[in-house]
Amino acid sequence: MNLQTTGYSLTKPEKSWILYDVANSAFGLIVVTVIMPIFFKEYAARGLAPELSTAWWGYANSISSFFLLCLAPTMGALADYPGWKKRLFTLSLIIGVLTTAMLFFTGQGEWPYCLALFVIAKTGWAGSNGLYDAFITDVTEPARMSRISSSGFAWGYIGSVIPFLVIIALIFAMKTPDSSFSLPPMAARIGFLIVVLWWLLFSVPLLRNVDQIHFCPPSSRPVREGFRRIMTTLRHLREYRDAFLFLLAYFMIIDGVNTVITMSVAYGIDIGLGATTMILAILTIQIVAFPCSLIWGRLSDRFSLKPLLQTGIGIYCIISLLGFYLPSLRSLQDRTAMFWLLSILVATSMGGIQALCRSFFGKLIPAHRSAEFFGFYAISGKFATIVGPFLFGITGQLTGQSRYGVLSVLVLFVIGSMVLSRVREVPNHEQ
Repeated sequence: MNLQTTGYSLTKPEKSWILYDVANSAFGLIVVTVIMPIFFKEYAARGLAPELSTAWWGYANSISSFFLLCLAPTMGALADYPGWKKRLFTLSLIIGVLTTAMLFFTGQGEWPYCLALFVIAKTGWAGSNGLYDAFITDVTEPARMSRISSSGFAWGYIGSVIPFLVIIALIFAMKTPDSSFSLPPMAARIGFLIVVLWWLLFSVPLLRNVDQIHFCPPSSRPVREGFRRIMTTLRHLREYRDAFLFLLAYFMIIDGVNTVITMSVAYGIDIGLGATTMILAILTIQIVAFPCSLIWGRLSDRFSLKPLLQTGIGIYCIISLLGFYLPSLRSLQDRTAMFWLLSILVATSMGGIQALCRSFFGKLIPAHRSAEFFGFYAISGKFATIVGPFLFGITGQLTGQSRYGVLSVLVLFVIGSMVLSRVREVPNHEQ
């Protein structure tokens, strides 16, 4: 896979770092976003009412985020000691891979077992992603962060399409006309194993070629010292005003982005869209997001990051409003057309917002404490993913209509934009 960008030479550590986005994006696309939600609602949660299965799917995403919320500060503080960043990354990777493979054994109606494995797998996946984010200060310099970060998301989107296409081929090959499932359960199970193989394969370059360059001095009591550094950082928030103010904005922004991503397929099923339509729409998102993410990265060379982020937030506000309006369309044809429009809009901004947030934060923090600060970054993001899916799920359960959960997403984007406007953007943090 040639990662070279025209006119922009990448180092070996930068390429290896980018390839892990290719690795983990397969889990994000197939397990979190597309195949697993359909598999869960149609097969694992067979017999549950639609609004209840959607609610439980939201709760599972929230529980996983809560686990990471509890673990991230300690992991981040420990990871800043020499060699610990890669050790904890590898442990998270192994946990995520093993539990994803165990999803193969899910039986019909075994939704508690299915969700338990999903929660652990997603926690491992998200934990490895947080440490992977922290490696950005080790693989590149501040002036290149936005381009490298955007390239990671871009290649992640297009790279995850390959295993996704293999799974789609399995679905069509194994589907029978008389089946009551739009997604053959065995095709989904095999798909989980494909994700495991893909995830492991493209993790190898990072494990071999990326090393922790920036770190805190070694300690004879790393756990105790790690907690002490966390408390010291919390007591001196004023020294890092913009970094922590940005985390508040990021909390709101990424809450909205992740809720749109994780709940889109379940929402589509609730309004009557077919599995084939949604799978093709998600595939289109991955393909369109590839050039769009690279474009956001190029724009970051010419414009300040904050106006670019505000533009992406504005696009997501439009998506939220249209998403709320979507179920009121009377014909399935109109709802399908609107879903496609929303998919294209998501594709234009999804990678850009996430990549620019990551690089924006990376420039605000001290490099030698990157894992600790990205631990707080993970806390902000994962605590957000507790709130968003939970609000979406509980609102749908209480009202009997999932569409009202979309309004909470719109509010999050508006608040996030207001907080972001108070953050002072600086070109680089003095490393």
